[in-house]
Amino acid sequence: MSDNGTQGGRGGAAVRTALVIGGGLAGPVTALALRKAGITATVHEAYPAAADGVGAWLALAPNGLAALRTIGADKAVEALGQPVPGTVMADGAGHRFAAFDGFAELPPSLAMPRATLYRALTDHAADQGIPFAYGKRLVGAEETPEGVTARFSDGTSATADILIGADGIRSTVRTLIDPQAPGPEYGGVLSFGGYATDSGVEAEPGTMYFAFGRTFTGHWRGPDGRLIWFAGLPTDTPPDPADLARVPAAEWLAALREAYAGHVPGERLLQHTDPDQLMAVGRMERMPSVPHWHRGRMVLVGDAAHAPSSSSGQGASLAIESAVELARCLRDLPTPGEAFSAYAGLRRERVEAVGRNAAAANKVKAGKSDLEAAAAFPTPEQMFRPLHFHRIDWAETVAGN
Repeated sequence: MSDNGTQGGRGGAAVRTALVIGGGLAGPVTALALRKAGITATVHEAYPAAADGVGAWLALAPNGLAALRTIGADKAVEALGQPVPGTVMADGAGHRFAAFDGFAELPPSLAMPRATLYRALTDHAADQGIPFAYGKRLVGAEETPEGVTARFSDGTSATADILIGADGIRSTVRTLIDPQAPGPEYGGVLSFGGYATDSGVEAEPGTMYFAFGRTFTGHWRGPDGRLIWFAGLPTDTPPDPADLARVPAAEWLAALREAYAGHVPGERLLQHTDPDQLMAVGRMERMPSVPHWHRGRMVLVGDAAHAPSSSSGQGASLAIESAVELARCLRDLPTPGEAFSAYAGLRRERVEAVGRNAAAANKVKAGKSDLEAAAAFPTPEQMFRPLHFHRIDWAETVAGN
């Protein structure tokens, strides 16, 4: 243990410095995990400043909280989320087919705005001495036997032992590693969220409700008593983000109300939502299997490698896990190539299984799979156990592949 609280590489690892590309959720967590492993990292973000208003709500699952605890970042977010341990699943007519109260041995999932989690992790990383460089949009990278140099659109560059792509589902680093890498896969649904007031819809505190059918909703009671909901609008011709933003909220709300006529509880939730309380989130997307997570001195982490779509409830948690596992591998193995290979071996099976399950759920939400398919999903207890109980043993030494 060094005097700054970090643990250095056990096997005399060659990696001492890293460039982290992307300052979203995965970026600061990766830098914190590397710091614990004795590796100095700087986070390079394309935007000119921290983007507080990005995204809607998300759930941070117990496994994600456990991974944050490994790197000492759990306390930074625990007080900010709303505990939501319970789950109820029903059809669009209001008939329940599954319920789950959470695991007594585990802390509950925490629901919070994505921007809240982002800001908490970024502030915590900065407080721990992680440097952030803003306005640094990556345009290229060159490797040498000694390191890798990133080139940015402002004409500047930076050099380190390795470069980590934490730059999201539209990752530039992914295309540098493999120009033939797949891009995001559209799930057939436009995602929306909002706040409903005085709807009369059932919502016990601490329980999240899901209603499947030809359309899909989820909702829970927020801290202020309003119901927070999310819903999908199936379409085979989704607008791009710019076109989505140009459509007035009242028009989107009218389209949602038409689509959810007769849906329980979607119809009432939407009728009690004002246009100024609507969030047009955009296309529901996920990453299909990415053949190459790394090449040379470059590697992917988080959504750049394995975005599972919001249907999984695991996007943030899996990204946090991967950041911690990558740091462990770099701590214990002597070369970047060996560390990256071990990291992919530890993570690929788990994250791709989550992605496949989310893709199946997306088909139900898009009306391309019948309700019987949703009812045939594993029970919530079966579904959540292998996800929520997953733990990373930081003290265990990583063996090479």
